[in-house]
Amino acid sequence: IPDSGHKYYLQFTTEDYKSGENAGSCLATVLYPKTKSPPVVSIKCTHTKDQKQIQEEDNRIYQKIRHQTKPIIGNNIPDSYGNIEPALEPAWALAVAGSSYIMWEKSTENLGYFMAQVTSVKQWIRKDDFIEFDYTVLLHEIPTQEIISCHMRLTWLPGHPLKVKYFCASENQGLEDGSGMESGSAAGILHERGANF
Repeated sequence: IPDSGHKYYLQFTTEDYKSGENAGSCLATVLYPKTKSPPVVSIKCTHTKDQKQIQEEDNRIYQKIRHQTKPIIGNNIPDSYGNIEPALEPAWALAVAGSSYIMWEKSTENLGYFMAQVTSVKQWIRKDDFIEFDYTVLLHEIPTQEIISCHMRLTWLPGHPLKVKYFCASENQGLEDGSGMESGSAAGILHERGANF
């Protein structure tokens, strides 16, 4: 698109991050602006699971976290053998969803990211029903092969947007604040800037 950037039309399938099962198919358009701003994404997906199933799974993860006898604290997830302790799986699931906001914000036509590891996670105890975690995550940058460390604070309640605030060590542009527009994983993305951490 003249003066705007390149626009891509995509058709792809998604899979459940845990089971590897087919989770649905999507059609999307992605515009990478010439300016240094996040890609503009328009996406429509058909899910193999219905919304009720997704809500039930979200609720299971939420209840598992809420019924811990003490706050979740962990390091190096997965470990050097690729294992995740069962007690840390809910924290890992939220890290996968939360880090997707960072990867979306930082991606360009020539750079992509994968979450390599959660180096640390700490749950904060709140008086309301929301759950809140502080993470340090390592992102693998493609094709440079650099590993980027990001601090991420994530707040979530089923049925509400996933809220993510983050700062990555490799950048000097200050705090970024992202919010999902739907419950569950990273179903919808809305970004705001300049929030306090």
